[in-house]
Parts: sequence; C-alpha cells; structure tokens
Amino acid sequence: MMKVACVGGGPASLYFSILMKRMNASHEITVYERNPAGSTYGWGVTYWVQLLQNLYALDPQSAQAIRENSVHWDSWVVELQERATLTMEHSDDGFGIGRRTLLDILGRRAGELGVRIAYEHEITGPDAPELAGMDVVVAGDGINSRMREPHAEHFGSEFAVGHNVYMWLGTTRIFDSFVFSFVETAHGWIWCYGYPYGDEHSTCVIECAPATWTGLGLDGASEADSLAVLEKLFAGVLDGHPLIGREQPDGSAHWLRFRTLTNRRWHRGNLVLLGDAAHTTHYSIGAGTALALGDAAFLADALHKEPDPQAALALYSRKRIPSIRPTQRSARNSARWYENLPRYAALPPHQFVALLGQRHGTLLGRVPPRLYYHVGRAVEGVQMGTDWVAAKLGRVPTCECCRPQPTEGG
Repeated sequence: MMKVACVGGGPASLYFSILMKRMNASHEITVYERNPAGSTYGWGVTYWVQLLQNLYALDPQSAQAIRENSVHWDSWVVELQERATLTMEHSDDGFGIGRRTLLDILGRRAGELGVRIAYEHEITGPDAPELAGMDVVVAGDGINSRMREPHAEHFGSEFAVGHNVYMWLGTTRIFDSFVFSFVETAHGWIWCYGYPYGDEHSTCVIECAPATWTGLGLDGASEADSLAVLEKLFAGVLDGHPLIGREQPDGSAHWLRFRTLTNRRWHRGNLVLLGDAAHTTHYSIGAGTALALGDAAFLADALHKEPDPQAALALYSRKRIPSIRPTQRSARNSARWYENLPRYAALPPHQFVALLGQRHGTLLGRVPPRLYYHVGRAVEGVQMGTDWVAAKLGRVPTCECCRPQPTEGG
C-alpha cells in the first residue's frame, strides 16, 4: 500500500489515480485541485483511435464513457480561401471530447474507486504540510507547476517560445470533420483549424505570424473587436456562426505564443512530474491528451512493478522520456511548418494539402517544397509514419492486471 498525493486535478492526475486504484485498492490517493469541481478552461480536446484502444485495455469503464461522450470524424476538409476546397479521407479515426466532460468522467470514475478528490484546495509548493509522509507526490499542476519551479535547476527545465501567435476559441458551428481554413490578407496569411467535440460546440484555433497579427490590428484590439474581425475573415468556414472567447476580466483578447517545455529529469526524491508539468508539445499535432494519459499509465505501471517508490520513479523516467521523443520531434516540425507557411502557400492546392498532411517530417523543412512533394515524401514516409503513430498512440503500456478480460463469444 502506498500513500500518494496528486497536485492538480487534470486528466493525467485523475487517470493515474484510477490506474493505481485498479492495481491495488488499498492505495491511499488524494488529488488536490485548486479550482471548484466543474471549473476548467478550454473547449474540446482531440485523440485518436489508437489511444482509445489503449484506454479500453487499461480501464474499460472510463474508456466506454469517454467514447460515448465523444464526437468522431474520419476526414479532413481544407479550405484555401477561394482557390479550392479539398476533402481528404484520413487513415485514422479522430475523436473530440469536451475538456469539462473528460474531467467529469475521470473524476467520477476515480471517486468510485475510492480516490479522494479535494477541490478548492490549493497546494502552494513541495513543502506544503498536506504532502508530508507521502510515498509519492505527483506534480500534475501544468506548465506553470508550483511543484516543479522551486527545483527547476534539478529538473533541467527549459522553455522555447514559438514565433506565431494563436488564440483558442469555441464556435457554435458543428463541424462534421477536422477543418482547416487558410485566408490570405493584405498583411499575410491567417488560418484556423477546427473540430467538433459535442452537440453544441466545436473548437476553433486561430493562428498567424506576428506581422499579420499587428497588420490586422489584432495586437491592440479587445476580445470583442478581435472576434468580429476573425468572424469576417473566416465567414465561409463558420457559416454564419459566432466565435466564442474566454472573457478576460479586462476585456482583452487571449492571444498567446506557444511555450514548449522540456525537462531533463522527471523526478526528485518522492516528487515526480506528469503531463504538462513534465513536457508540452505543440497543439497542431493533437497529441497532448494522449501524452498526458500515457504518462499516467507509465507511472502507474512503474509503481506496480517496483515496490520501492524511488526505484519506480527512476524506472518511469528512464522509460517514458525516450518514448515521447518522436512525438516531440513531430510537434517541433509541425510548428515550424506553420511558422513558414508562405513557403508552401503558392503550391498548387493538391500539393499544399499533401504537405500539410506530412508537416511532421524532418526532411520537409530542408528541401524545396516541390522537390519534396515529388521525391522527399517517399524517402521520409516510413520514418515519419512511425513517429506519427507514436505521437497519437502515446505508447501506453498494458500491465497484466489491466489487460482487457475476454468477453462472451471471444
């Protein structure tokens, strides 16, 4: 039996607590979340069919609830302003689910298994009295982790700030596929990608280069004015539906530059990093949820196999850090593709869309786009395909106690 405290009530911490309880119901696990129950930011999250299969293997009950509350798509639609609209059948099924719905499902499941979830309970750092006497303390408190920061030098924390600016929005337009829309303005390109995640809303992420952002006057515009500009630019894909923001207290628009976090080490003493506290990967590859849940599975598996918590945390770090490197590489390549969009925008539409689908490859940014289209895709395809599957799969282990049981009829 172990005493475990999870700081932060996101998907990674909740799923980890579920797996730990499934392995040994006597574990004493408390999840501390500073916000009230049901309070979260963000719209929908994406995942892929390989992850869903892993979730069924690890905990069929929560996997079934996640599947029942998800929206499914199997194609991409790419709109190039007035030049072309192309539809691509995708080789892997994609899914969207509301972030709040996902947290509700995982929170309920954890509670059913005996996990204590303490909402509106803030842990200010690794020396908090609530953490005394714990065998393991899980830092699942996100990119700005208060648990990690006092020991940032030990963890080797490094941040890289992206070039482009983006804003995460919702819309009442219910997309029936994963949608890309690229619009050329007098100040450069601006684009959005959107996907459904429920019966009432879709996610819509807007991105552009800083010069386009300032040229359109979005750098100084309020949220209301920004949404009005964006609704006009993307009127075609929105089909008359509004964009929905986050309502900042001062009325400002919530534009961001993506921060990629890496850590050389993932544990210190009994403290271990999980999810966004350990790493972030650019949103354009849709792997964040898979990685967070994969971290949870790796950590629970290590603690199940190694009776000594210190040895288990070392095992977790040793196995998990290398396993996510292909995903991190794919994310970096994808982000750079968007940062260099003008390099590809003049291509014929079918070539542009083909390279959009292969933006995770390393070779693409190093050779002329037309040459890559005709030659490089075949050279790079095998390795890129392997990395992309790894990115979506999250490489989740299945321990013996969590393997799916046979059903009637095989």
